[in-house]
Amino acid sequence: MRRLPHIYPEGRWLFLTWHLHGALRFSECAPPGRILSGEAFVLMDRKLDAARSGFLLQEAVAGLVVASLRHGAEVGNYELAAFVIMSNHVHVLLLPKVPVSLLMKSLKGYTAREANKLLGRTGEPFWQKESYDHWVRDQGEWGRIKAYIENNPVKAGLVLSPEDYWWSSAGHVDTTVDAARLEARATTTSTPI
Repeated sequence: MRRLPHIYPEGRWLFLTWHLHGALRFSECAPPGRILSGEAFVLMDRKLDAARSGFLLQEAVAGLVVASLRHGAEVGNYELAAFVIMSNHVHVLLLPKVPVSLLMKSLKGYTAREANKLLGRTGEPFWQKESYDHWVRDQGEWGRIKAYIENNPVKAGLVLSPEDYWWSSAGHVDTTVDAARLEARATTTSTPI
């Protein structure tokens, strides 16, 4: 169930979160009464972080999602500042260069089809339809969100240091020449906010 409309100011960084289909029941992330969007996100994320199972724990599936995120940045759909693939959800900080609805449809659609193939599943939903999004308002918030994303595996008790978690921007270091060029270009041509 959708809580609020998705608003994407052009040229602004976005914090996006989406999770596996069935990872949460609506009643688990929407307590009775009125609740602010940020409070709903915190409740949802705590429930998701408590999980120790999910398709995204499988190396091939997590690798597929990481490769897809990197590919989207390489083809110019967005600038990718941070990401983490947890057992049942994904957090991403990106600057869209194409309409967000199109990039999410492409990213979630492709990874769902390919993950289902890897898992030997057909015709089953992989991702929850809705996602959480928050546009970043200033440089300080950008830094806090990036740190939040990269520290998520530490907070969830999976590792002691963000760099120890392979399926994140903090731990996933691509040593190819192309990756080094992309990183150099990103750090010299774009500033957050």
